[in-house]
Amino acid sequence: MQCARCKMEIDDPGDCYDYYGQTLCEDCYVAALEPPKPCDPAAVSSATATRRQMGQRGTEGLTPLQQKIYHYLKEKGPVTREALAAALDIPPWELEKQFAVLRHCELTRAFKEGNQVLVTVWEKP
Repeated sequence: MQCARCKMEIDDPGDCYDYYGQTLCEDCYVAALEPPKPCDPAAVSSATATRRQMGQRGTEGLTPLQQKIYHYLKEKGPVTREALAAALDIPPWELEKQFAVLRHCELTRAFKEGNQVLVTVWEKP
């Protein structure tokens, strides 16, 4: 079997879950039930404190995909989530998951401009 979301092979039928007619692996099922929340004050406090304690600055400690997202936003400026996902060729659900982590680290943020929500790097004053 294959996960409908991440396309990973599921070897054990006991490790697959039905979610609105889709077969998902455990990780995707949990993410579908509890999607990441970018605006979570407790997660921000925890992430920033952990990074500070570990001496991490900028993109240190990020995954390659998180670094790619950050550098794209730094280079291109504010973009819509849809444009960012398309430019990096990643599914919207994966972008949301990674964006939440970057937001918790106070490296990226979103803002509304007119009728659009744009994402950009977090500029510290």
